[in-house]
Amino acid sequence: MPPRQPNRRPPRRTAAPHPAVGTEIELEVAGVAHGGVMVARHEGRVVFVADAIPGERVRARVSEAKSSFWRADTLEVLDASPHRQSHVWAEAAVTRDPEGRAGGAEFGHIELAHQRELKREVATDALRRFAGIDTDLTVQALPGDDAAHGTGWRTRVRLNVAADGTVGPYSSRSHTVIPVAELPLAAPELEAIAPLRTKFSDAASVDLIAPSGGKAFSLVTGRDGSLPPMKPITERVGEREFALDPLGFWQVHRLAAETLTAAVQRAVDGDAFDPRAANLDLYGGVGLLAAAVGDRFGQATRITSVESYEPATDFAARNLSDWVGARAITARVEQFVRGLGDNASSVERGRQRAATIVLDPPRAGAGTTVVDELVRTEPAQVVYVACDPVAFARDAKAFAAAGYGIRSLEAFDLFPNTHHIELVARLTRGD
Repeated sequence: MPPRQPNRRPPRRTAAPHPAVGTEIELEVAGVAHGGVMVARHEGRVVFVADAIPGERVRARVSEAKSSFWRADTLEVLDASPHRQSHVWAEAAVTRDPEGRAGGAEFGHIELAHQRELKREVATDALRRFAGIDTDLTVQALPGDDAAHGTGWRTRVRLNVAADGTVGPYSSRSHTVIPVAELPLAAPELEAIAPLRTKFSDAASVDLIAPSGGKAFSLVTGRDGSLPPMKPITERVGEREFALDPLGFWQVHRLAAETLTAAVQRAVDGDAFDPRAANLDLYGGVGLLAAAVGDRFGQATRITSVESYEPATDFAARNLSDWVGARAITARVEQFVRGLGDNASSVERGRQRAATIVLDPPRAGAGTTVVDELVRTEPAQVVYVACDPVAFARDAKAFAAAGYGIRSLEAFDLFPNTHHIELVARLTRGD
């Protein structure tokens, strides 16, 4: 008898790509979906197709095939929408192979007014489907954007560095670096310093920054995460200055901070605002929106800004020093709000019920844990700044379950030639 062989597991087989991937199909584009893609159907299957417009007929290539849906990239427009324009970024145009298209301007082939209509449809559909709310909404353009065709507004741009040292943006939904000759969405002062023809060694990314309170500059991050010594920068909003880390979060549109400051000030119901209440600015960053509240209601305003990134909290404490009752706390919002009303004195409970809470969560939204803890304190009003309409709609549903309805809602096109949109809402109890 031959010797027994030890038991061995069969070698793992690498899953073969779905046979549909790479297939070219014709699609009638029916509508817009969240995430910067359009919706079509092929033999009864939902297909999310990039670089198209509702009403068009296109030839597309399948890039991903799941049991529930496919993804595809437009290769050729067979019947064009009247809203189609030459792409604002030649290196992202449909004439290029999908794998070689620069990402970050996924609506650049659509006329600006129609971009805003599509964004309105996404936002109102999300509120209807996820929160059961029907609302009228106008997506407002920022001054100067129409005249500039939605270009020249970005004050922050990150360029990525490939293994061979080539610098550029990623292609859409990948980490492939695309060499480009221009950055049309970037502010002119950033385009002027962009090292688009430079080869980098031992670098992971290059950040281009144009603060309103200083000259444009670049920062190179090494492959090991190393950075050169950095000094704080200054951003100006009206007559107020904000100090922050060069790589810290700040709104990227040149007029976004000013626009959101005014929108939050409008959203707060002055009759319901108590400067002595336990007012909160959650996900507060360096204090922009806390300052918006303080500037409207005066130096005696009591407000606590909560932010998980400690350097931002340090800057917030400095930026909010004009208000005697302002403070900045480093904490994860989920942890800060947990049990907020527990063991509170009757006086503090009264201050919580009189509070105005400003929420500016990341793209994923605040989530039910945060919403549930906040509504337990029964605040007088919540002002919610949202950068994702679906996440906001889910949170609005959670607020509605506790009796907090949307009383005002504004939408802003802070990201022209992309699918992104910003919403500012006030939610209160009652009918």
